[in-house]
Amino acid sequence: MERTIAQTHPPLYPLLTERRLVEPIWGGTRLAEWLNLPEPRPDQLGETWQIYDANMILNGDLAGRTLADAARELGAALVGTRTVARYGNDMPLLAKFLDANDRLSIQVHPNDDYAHTVEAATGFHGKTEAWYILQATPGATVTYGLNRPCSRDEFAAAVQSDALEPLMHQLPVQAGDVVFVPAGTIHAINAGIVLFEIQQKSDLTYRVYDYGRRDAKTGKLRELHLDKALDVSDFGPAPRGTIAPLPLNEHDQLLVACPYFALEKWQIGSVRHARTNPGSFEILTVIGGSGTIEWGRPDEGGNLKRGMSLLLPAALGNYTIHAADASLTLLRAYVPDLEADCVAPVRAAGATDEQINGVVFLES
Repeated sequence: MERTIAQTHPPLYPLLTERRLVEPIWGGTRLAEWLNLPEPRPDQLGETWQIYDANMILNGDLAGRTLADAARELGAALVGTRTVARYGNDMPLLAKFLDANDRLSIQVHPNDDYAHTVEAATGFHGKTEAWYILQATPGATVTYGLNRPCSRDEFAAAVQSDALEPLMHQLPVQAGDVVFVPAGTIHAINAGIVLFEIQQKSDLTYRVYDYGRRDAKTGKLRELHLDKALDVSDFGPAPRGTIAPLPLNEHDQLLVACPYFALEKWQIGSVRHARTNPGSFEILTVIGGSGTIEWGRPDEGGNLKRGMSLLLPAALGNYTIHAADASLTLLRAYVPDLEADCVAPVRAAGATDEQINGVVFLES
């Protein structure tokens, strides 16, 4: 596991965590290769949970503790004043990579109200998410909402009679596309796609349909969660397709924003001077190229390489990123003030209200 970020004190420094590897039935080998994981590599690596509150911190004074422990201790200094006001001392986002070697089940996620009541014992939030497509084979699609509105009973009958697939809408995707998936959207990532996902902190997935697949260990059909899925699903077409990102400046784009998260793409040609906002932590994920990051004293710094995610505490302050070459590309996620952090910058860069409404979703 990478340990490239220098140790420092006090505990306000970019945090590197031990990614969680998930090996589902639909996983493949592309993600392990793309991340350059050490051998032996998993045969069915489906997900790596890059930033998650149960991940162990690997560097600095907080090494050996989980992000959840650090958030409880440091509060707003780590997660930000805006985050504390909404969620308390909680790390409310989960950042992951995903490799769909085979199609995922058709599924749906609950919203906050359902998660915080029916699923309160889990400690999870609802699950609104967004995808940035990194790789896609020719003709790749994601299942995204229904082809037409239908009733709850009609949908349930289609599942029971093995006639669901004709009801589902298939959205073509390619590398660089952005897809926003609000809670309640019936969806699936299909074969041939590697992507980055930013989502609320949640593992509440209600499996609707799984093509009759069986668990490799037990030989039994994989469990469905139809009753809960019917409770939370939107039985109609998804209101959006792929999203057209908006420029923030000459180099950066706003990919998508909603009340739970904003996601930006940064292209760094040489040097970037930046500063964290006291309102929210930042998650920086390298999707191309390499470089270094510096903060605080001149001796505080570390390497950046493809597939690495760092959590920057809200109170970190100034930091500088140096690109090793012009291909250094980062995804930046945080909990936004939608007007100040998202709407105002893209409007200043020339976006129209119509364009803004296609990227910044005040409700999700």
